[in-house]
Amino acid sequence: MKIPVKALSLMLAGIGLILIGITAWSFLTNRQSNNPTQPTDFSAVPARVEYDAPALTLHDTQGTSNSLSNYRGKVVLVNLWATWCPPCKAEMPLLQEYYLQHKNEGFVVIAIEDGDPTSEVISFIEESGLTFPVWLDPTYQATDHVFNTKNLPSSYVIDRTGKVRLAWVGAINVVNLEKYVTSLIKE
Repeated sequence: MKIPVKALSLMLAGIGLILIGITAWSFLTNRQSNNPTQPTDFSAVPARVEYDAPALTLHDTQGTSNSLSNYRGKVVLVNLWATWCPPCKAEMPLLQEYYLQHKNEGFVVIAIEDGDPTSEVISFIEESGLTFPVWLDPTYQATDHVFNTKNLPSSYVIDRTGKVRLAWVGAINVVNLEKYVTSLIKE
């Protein structure tokens, strides 16, 4: 069976393009995996802000009323999260570890859970071994009215004088905690 020259030429050109694509893909993949400066962590970098901490009072899982104003004199990382949010859940062990490292320096994490049933929140706290304060926000007061965000996770760092100094939308990593929050704790 004789293959027409035009069909053979098109077939060889197609095979050549496929081989070029495979070679390029292999080169780029290998180059990225061998480049230690290539970013592989897509955690958010905080925005530097400066405004008065908002008035916010919510209840914790035991039903005790708590206010942000009660934490004046401490550096407070307010973390808005939900039990259904994968990046929120993923950053909790990091926040717990950072809290334990810095709590004796006047630092606290306040995790404000965005609307899930109390029983689910308590189960998550117990399973994760969280020891920092967790407040419940069944009416979305913190996200909708106080911090005006629809994004979870979102975090805000309040300095000892009651000024919001950092705002994050998205997941936090340890490098950015050390770079941005530790300096506020040391002030």
